[in-house]
Amino acid sequence: MRTPLTVAARAKVAPFAVMDILQRVADMRAAGRDVISLCAGEPSGGAPSAVSARAAALHFAGTPLTYTPTLGISGLRQAIAGHYKRWYGLDVPARNVAVTTGSSGAFMLVFLAAFNPGDRVALARPGYPAYKNILTSLGIEVIELDAGADSRFQPTPAILDAAVAKHGPLAGLMLASPANPTGTMVSRAELAALTDWCGGNGVRLISDEIYHGITYPAPGNSDPKGVCAWELDRSGVVISSFSKYWGMTGWRLGWAIVPDDLLQGVDALAGNVALCPPAPAQMAALEAFSEQAYAEADAAVAEFARTRDYVLSNVAGLGWTDAAPADGAFYYYANLGPALAGFADSREYCAALLEAEAVALVPGADFDGVGGLATVRLSFAAGYDAVREALVRIERFQAAQAV
Repeated sequence: MRTPLTVAARAKVAPFAVMDILQRVADMRAAGRDVISLCAGEPSGGAPSAVSARAAALHFAGTPLTYTPTLGISGLRQAIAGHYKRWYGLDVPARNVAVTTGSSGAFMLVFLAAFNPGDRVALARPGYPAYKNILTSLGIEVIELDAGADSRFQPTPAILDAAVAKHGPLAGLMLASPANPTGTMVSRAELAALTDWCGGNGVRLISDEIYHGITYPAPGNSDPKGVCAWELDRSGVVISSFSKYWGMTGWRLGWAIVPDDLLQGVDALAGNVALCPPAPAQMAALEAFSEQAYAEADAAVAEFARTRDYVLSNVAGLGWTDAAPADGAFYYYANLGPALAGFADSREYCAALLEAEAVALVPGADFDGVGGLATVRLSFAAGYDAVREALVRIERFQAAQAV
């Protein structure tokens, strides 16, 4: 008799429901259905034209695509540092820039370098599920902070104090601004309060800033792109990506701004885990910092803003409640309210909507294991026309349920 083989407990994390929904969307489209997918955080316009042109030129020129330095090619690290000067007036040494295989690769490397098994790391609920799942798989204890509408779905020093009193000292705080799924942001004063709290409590701040630049600031806002955590404190880590503002999701290229005390560890881990980020993506991404690419990305953000305005002006008829303000990113997160009647939870609602009207939304359970069974996330990154048609279909679906 064969001895049973083991399966590591860390592999038993919850799957990301978005990926299962995308597979169903692909199957329905293959069968001829006209599906509107509002579930993925994926800009519909794709990469800036200069980036795509550079990738094509590399291919047709037969440029050797060999391993690169572990933390990325020098030119790209310098260009990213220059981006921080352009947007924030911030001097970031290029040696502190670690180019990674998507922001996901940055999270893995930083969590490995910064935290030990058994450490406690806090994060807001609702929040991006991969934070929790990666940390859990590494043996790190996740402390979920019930950050509701009163705190605009973001942590505060008071919430953190309560978490320490209940669970014990923290080693890290995972912060996202703009956040997924809520789109909420922390102000400069709020971020300063959090960095001060972290500094006074020996807590490492990990700041996810991948949606910076996709923001909808009020008039007079002095930080239209968002506030970079390194403007206030350089002991934390800043993580970003080419995926959102530049629309380069499938290029799998991100970066981390790493403080000196973690830099050697991140470098060593990266060399063992991935050797280097994708070479062709790195070479092409140099064009992301051209004036043309910035202009195209800003135009895409303007389209997100137009679509967001349409959503905010037209969702009242759906009866959804307790919506997050969507200050940034491209998501509308809300409680289904009366529309949930007749369904066991938002997962059942989303599944029925997809089959009946071919509109894909994400049930909130992905982002909130407590209140998410009543919520959904709508991504308006698909574009104005797609979202407008989707809202018509959703309203028709809900009207049919009410009969």
